Amino acid sequence: MTKYNKFAHIIGEPKIGEGTWIGPFTVIDGTGGLEIGRNCDVSAGVQIYTHSTVKRCLRNKKFNDDGSVNRDEIEQKPVRIGNNTFLGANSVIMMGVNIGNNCVVGACSLVNKDVADFTVVGGVPAKKIGNVRKDGSIEVKK
Repeated sequence: MTKYNKFAHIIGEPKIGEGTWIGPFTVIDGTGGLEIGRNCDVSAGVQIYTHSTVKRCLRNKKFNDDGSVNRDEIEQKPVRIGNNTFLGANSVIMMGVNIGNNCVVGACSLVNKDVADFTVVGGVPAKKIGNVRKDGSIEVKK
């Protein structure tokens, strides 16, 4: 059974696997396509983005001539998070990123590149800092 904290903010239509827990104060943006696998933990404060309004803002094209919101200038790229993956508190996952199965993203990390299966990443921007062993234990580089 999938559990969402009542203080999670989920927009769009993300596909979220069975057994995945989504913590409080998260921003889960499914507007550009989002898949989160089975048995994942999305810790408090995590932000997952599948769209960006940067170009629209910089080009001063937020609104159309008729006053409606300009959605043509919004970039969208899907995000995929594999099974059995842990996203640490306050980490940010940028649009277009794929995170593999059995991964760990350290707290307060900014993930802007793909993460291979069985990998531990951390930092800003996130870099590989270790591996997840097949038995579920973590080996971190020193």
